[in-house]
Amino acid sequence: MSLSLHPDTPQARTLPSAAPDGVAPGVAAEKGIRTRLFAKYVALFVVVVAVALLANGLFEVFFYYREHKASLIRVQHEQAEAAAAKIGQFVKEIESQLGWTTQLPWSAGSIEQRRFDALRLLRQVPAITELAQVDSAGKERLRVSRLAMDAIDSGLDLSADPKFTEAVAHKVYYGPVYFRRDSEPYMTLALTGARKDAGVSIAEVNLKLIWDVVSQIKVGEHGHAYVVGPEGRLIAHPDISLVLRNTDMSSLAQVRAAQAASGTMSDALPEARNIQGQKVLTASAPIAPLHWTMFVELPVEEAYAALYASLQRLAIVLLAASIFAVLAGIFLARRMVGPIQALRSGAERMGGGDFSQRISIKTGDELEGLADQFNDMGARLQESYTDLENKVERRTAQLRQSLNELRTAQDRLVQTEKLASLGQLTAGIAHEIKNPLNFVNNFASLSAELIDELNEVLESAKLDDKTREEVEELTRMLKGNLEKVAQHGKRADSIVKNMLLHSREGSGDQRVVEINALVEESLNLAYHGARAEKPGFNVTLQRDFDPAAGMVDVYPQEITRVFLNLISNGFYAAAKRKERDGDAFEPTLSAATKDLGDKVEIRIRDNGTGIPPEVKEKIFNPFFTTKPAGEGTGLGLSMSHDIVVKQHGGTIDVNTTPGVFTEFIITLPRAMAAGSIPGGKT
Repeated sequence: MSLSLHPDTPQARTLPSAAPDGVAPGVAAEKGIRTRLFAKYVALFVVVVAVALLANGLFEVFFYYREHKASLIRVQHEQAEAAAAKIGQFVKEIESQLGWTTQLPWSAGSIEQRRFDALRLLRQVPAITELAQVDSAGKERLRVSRLAMDAIDSGLDLSADPKFTEAVAHKVYYGPVYFRRDSEPYMTLALTGARKDAGVSIAEVNLKLIWDVVSQIKVGEHGHAYVVGPEGRLIAHPDISLVLRNTDMSSLAQVRAAQAASGTMSDALPEARNIQGQKVLTASAPIAPLHWTMFVELPVEEAYAALYASLQRLAIVLLAASIFAVLAGIFLARRMVGPIQALRSGAERMGGGDFSQRISIKTGDELEGLADQFNDMGARLQESYTDLENKVERRTAQLRQSLNELRTAQDRLVQTEKLASLGQLTAGIAHEIKNPLNFVNNFASLSAELIDELNEVLESAKLDDKTREEVEELTRMLKGNLEKVAQHGKRADSIVKNMLLHSREGSGDQRVVEINALVEESLNLAYHGARAEKPGFNVTLQRDFDPAAGMVDVYPQEITRVFLNLISNGFYAAAKRKERDGDAFEPTLSAATKDLGDKVEIRIRDNGTGIPPEVKEKIFNPFFTTKPAGEGTGLGLSMSHDIVVKQHGGTIDVNTTPGVFTEFIITLPRAMAAGSIPGGKT
């Protein structure tokens, strides 16, 4: 492998670059890139090796874990079965020793001889605490005990006792486990002889001696075995104090699972916690026909010790392999970074304008081909360099033209802002003249109606011809003038309406807002405005905002005007009723929102004077207002109707009872229709 950089022409350009004092241009950058490439290749090689080793180790640990766990469970089941067999053998030996006392009938031998045999049995079998012999009629003939006085011919009737009836019926009877003095476990064992007149021998067996059998069962170094009765009581355990305390084991999960298995071997719960709360690996086996269960438990830490050792070995191997991968990566990276650095250095010189620069790499692979492509590219760039100045001039001209267009757009923007200011001024003027103009229109309409009524009166009145002609001439003149006033009023209505509509164009940006916040803001603004206008007036505000009302796409400035207008009207109506009803009246105003899916509903309600039916019919007519002339300018309900319906595509309605309340209901779509603009124009 060989690589070098050499210029083809003496006019080779140098690459300008910033470098520390005493360092050649480009050397610092090359060193940084070389360091990054070197570290990248080393890291990549280490990651590949580590991932391969880790994946292999994880698979090995996973399958080893499953096999090891299955093996442990199998061994523990075998231990549990062997221990259960030992317990069964212990009971069978007691049964065998007890069996020879039932061989002779009561007609053979004396009672003293039977008593002597019973005492000998108690000496030979320490587990038997008490022995009772019952004749075939169920009468107790003899009772020998370690804990009480012996009884001969007590005559106690046991014919109905299960230990007599079950023994007669099944030849042998294993009684349930019970505890004397609530500490020592006992079991009743009853056998009947082969002859009918042999009677029944009943032995009370102290199960504490099973401890010798259980304590000899070894389960690992820290494991143990124990026996549990059908009711969950501990019968035998290496820690005899647990047995003497009559410990209840039914709360353990493994005991419940074994009891649910109905006497069959169960491995449904291989891991559980023992009575000390330690996590253990457990197995169980039934002890038939006693209905006991033998449990074998091994701490999980001890059971999985071999697995943990395997993990440690895997970690050591992975660490050693990582060190090897780092060393190998360093070696390979040194072999790879050199040609790449030569390519980068040559590319930087070409990028700096030295198109005569040529890259020489002799590796015989793709890197050499890439260097040849860079050299071809440099040659083509050198050929096209002569045309570069013309391209720069054309581009400069294009930029100059773009700059002129940008200045023109800026001038238009300034003009638009001036128009917006003019629109606001126009809106203010239109609002100021709305009420006086409305008063003039109403007066003209009312005067025309009065003239018509006057004509009806004159037709029925008795006047002379001259007087009638003079009156008719006067009414015609008045009516003509009033018609002109009405015509001019309608024209002024149209002009003011257009002024308001045009003033709203561009009055605020369309955006998504939180409707509850917008209603709350409007409520507070109107409330403080009303308190400032009427310092002594007080009204109770009520809010019922639906949290799901959420976001709505509106013109916030326009919708706020609507809310302020409706809330202000509510304050005005409540104040009027307060003047009428006095201190007994408590004015209230409420605002509520509700989620309607793709729409949202806003309700504004007051308990003011209400709206009469004849006024309600024309409440949304243009320039209609319930305020007398001179009392404020107001937005007007017709303008509110245009904003809600025409501009936003919603609805506005009113529900009222005269003298009781007024409620405005507004519905707004969550998203306005495409093409909607302020002012209601689409």
